[in-house]
Amino acid sequence: MRRKIVAANWKMNGSGGFAKSLISELKVQLSVLDKDVEVVIIPPSLYVAEIRRLISDASFTVGIQNTAQWDQGAYTGEVSAKMAADVGCEYVLVGHSERRQLFGESDQVVADKVQQVLKSGLVALLCIGETLSERQAGQAEDVVSRQLQAALQSLDSNSWNKVMVAYEPVWAIGTGKTATAKDAQAMHLHMRNVLGSMGAPASDVSLLYGGSVKPDNARELFEQPDIDGGLIGGASLIADDFVNICRAV
Repeated sequence: MRRKIVAANWKMNGSGGFAKSLISELKVQLSVLDKDVEVVIIPPSLYVAEIRRLISDASFTVGIQNTAQWDQGAYTGEVSAKMAADVGCEYVLVGHSERRQLFGESDQVVADKVQQVLKSGLVALLCIGETLSERQAGQAEDVVSRQLQAALQSLDSNSWNKVMVAYEPVWAIGTGKTATAKDAQAMHLHMRNVLGSMGAPASDVSLLYGGSVKPDNARELFEQPDIDGGLIGGASLIADDFVNICRAV
């Protein structure tokens, strides 16, 4: 069954004191959140253990922003999905546009990372989306289809319940711009159709929207029939903004 998810991607922001303060505020304000909505905190990896401790008396879950395409070995600076599972993570972001653009992660690397995440028993939160030039050239759906198929083509029928997909139009991330609710819904429906063509139980896969989601646009986005929640960047660092986005789901 599709789940309602709001995931907070802190990116490379925060500190121990910041984490303690923000989580404390979120626990108070979200204590009466609808139990059907799952809140996932995805901090920098160094703070995962501390976040786990801070949320031990709350219903939040924890993810990690990146894991390696390898299981173990001489890969200085890398963290494996197996290690993430060992410290209590439940989700892994895979293929975020910043990883693709700034660190050169190819479709093949993303696919390899998905396999490692699933092998470790974690949920892969796959990120896909087109650039502004690709959208202007009329290639948005083709790009999204390619990224979906490349990352998930090797999945077996028992793995789909461990996959979620976040559509993040690259041109909307951190820019203050966002796709209209109509455009976002159209792309999410396209994604669901592509998943169905791949043999996935498409109606059961949770699809999230990410791309400058704010309290003032969250409700309209989340009211769309194929949008099941959000992957939230900058707004997740501000307690009141993130709480209002969670309530909008």
